[in-house]
Amino acid sequence: MKNLSHVDEAGSVRMVDVGGKPVSRRRAIATATVRMASETARQLQELPKGDALATAQVAGTVYDMAKAIDKEMVIGEVRLVEKTKEPV
Repeated sequence: MKNLSHVDEAGSVRMVDVGGKPVSRRRAIATATVRMASETARQLQELPKGDALATAQVAGTVYDMAKAIDKEMVIGEVRLVEKTKEPV
């Protein structure tokens, strides 16, 4: 995992201090398409645990971390294959 600055030797994700880097202007452009009913989007923004759509935007940092290894990476079709729920 030495190629991923956000992953430690044990394979755990960690924050990286970028405070020592020189100031620079950066820009990235990405596109994605998510189709859902407007009522679904409204409900996702009003969840008791918080705005799921805002959380999805934060998840985009996964791409930002992995690009250090693979400049040709593409995040493509995402589909739920299985979901389970069990009482604890």
